[in-house]
Parts: sequence; C-alpha cells; structure tokens
Amino acid sequence: MIVPAKRMSRLLATALAVVTAIVCLVGAPRDGAAAPRAPIGGTPANAPVPPELAGIGIDDRAGSDMPRDVTLTDQDSKRVRLGDYFDGKRPVVLVLAYYQCPMLCSLVLKGVLDGMKEIRWTAGQEYRVLVLSFDPRDTTESAAAKRLNHIEAYHREVTNRGWDFLIGDQATVKTVADAVGFKYRWDARDEQFAHAAGAFVITPSGRISRTMYGMSFPEMRLALLEASEGKMGTVGDKVLLFCFHYDPVAGGYVLATLRLMKAGGALTVLLLSLFLFRFWRVERRRRRDGDSPAPGPGDLLPERRS
Repeated sequence: MIVPAKRMSRLLATALAVVTAIVCLVGAPRDGAAAPRAPIGGTPANAPVPPELAGIGIDDRAGSDMPRDVTLTDQDSKRVRLGDYFDGKRPVVLVLAYYQCPMLCSLVLKGVLDGMKEIRWTAGQEYRVLVLSFDPRDTTESAAAKRLNHIEAYHREVTNRGWDFLIGDQATVKTVADAVGFKYRWDARDEQFAHAAGAFVITPSGRISRTMYGMSFPEMRLALLEASEGKMGTVGDKVLLFCFHYDPVAGGYVLATLRLMKAGGALTVLLLSLFLFRFWRVERRRRRDGDSPAPGPGDLLPERRS
C-alpha cells in the first residue's frame, strides 16, 4: 500500500512550518549573544599606551556629521567650503595627510590610489576624493605638486572637483580631524608629525559612513557603495553589499553569514510554497473533473508493514 497524497501534503506542510520557525529563530536577536566591541583605533579603558603612541590614533566616528561650514584652501589657492563637496549625489573619500611626510602619508595615499584604480568608478563622476594636510607648513604649491603626481598616476580624467588637495589653518584642520576621530601630534625630537594610517568614507549628505584603517584599502568599493545611500552601483553591486557587512573587529567587510542563512531559509520557504501551491492546484483540478487523486512524491514510498 502506498502513502496517500493527502498524508504527503500534511508532511510537507509540517516541513514548511519547521523551516519557517528556523528562519524566524535565526533572524531573532539574542540578548547577551555578544559583548560590545571597542572600535579599531580607539583606546580601551585602562589599557596602557606606549609613550611614542600617546596622543595618536583613529577613533570610530561612524554616524557623526562632518563640519560643513569650515573654510579651506585648495591646490589652486581658491577658498572652498567643506560642505560644498557633499552635493547629495556623490560619496567622498577623505584622507588626512601632510605633503612633506617622509613615509607613512605617502603609503596611505598610494593605498588610496591603488584602491581607486581597482574599481570601475571614476573620481569626479561617481565619487570624490579629498586630501587635507594637517601640517601648517604646507602650501598651495606643495598641494598642487602632490595632486599632479597622483592625478598622473591615476591615468584617468578627473572632473567636477573630483580629487582636491587642501590646506588650512591649524584650528580649522583640527576641527575636521576631531570630527572623524583622527588624532595626531607634533614630535619635536624627530621634527615630524606622529599619526595613524587610514581613510574616511563620507556619505553624499556629509555623514561619516565608514573608517578604513591601514595603508591599503581593498574594501573601498564596498565602502563607497554603502556610503552612496543607493545612489551608485548596479543591482549586482547591491547584491554583493547584501552578502557582506562591516565588522569593526576585523576592520573590514566580511561575509554576512547570518544574512545568507536568512536568505537561504526564505528561499527554501518560497520553493516549498511554490511546490505545495502547484500540488494542491493539480489535486483540486483532478477532483473537480472527477479523476483519481494525483500521485504525490510520497506515493513512491512503500508503506511500513506492521
């Protein structure tokens, strides 16, 4: 004797309910599942700080607003307002560096340049890049020379103020640095600035979206896509962003396992629902026409003998 189609339908319905419950449990937040983690670049409470690192670092300021009314000077000696770079259309990559830096700043700028070359979007079109010096000794001439070197190495045309190199007075630059959590200090012994390495991604509306730490930025594409607030990228890019999320402990984007589990569970529910809908529809049509019940998948299984 074979398993009746009606019994098979009940089994599938039960399986559907179980899968739905699993998806709901996976998606539900768990109290106390993870302790809050300190952002990279921040100094944990009571942690000893080496003297040479005192007063430097990068604190995570994601979600904070940039000071829009500060006035700076670009490489062409034009006075510019920081808020004018946030046009509501393009995200902005901000780098704090000084143009006479003997090593670290050049490595950070090279990392930004390499990241820009690896993505198909072009500075000035889909996004903008700003480099701001925190050294009061820097001039518009040094800013222009630094910009020319990097524009030539970029090998793309940059329009719409897509990559500007700026200078400003100490108080103004400090206001911008404090806003993004960038801490630096003058080292009188070595006669140079001590500072951390990183870059900041700002939304088109002027809100800090993400801090990229280090001297290389393979996550630039995802960071720009996230900061764009849906204003850039293809459907494929948005799917990619769905599959990854920013991990402050890892300091970058990692595979969003929980999201993928939820998506997989939703897909399973959808497929089961489509199967049951088709099965019940065929069964109803056969009953209406007076035919014998349609064989279900379970009809192929022999019934257990007592």
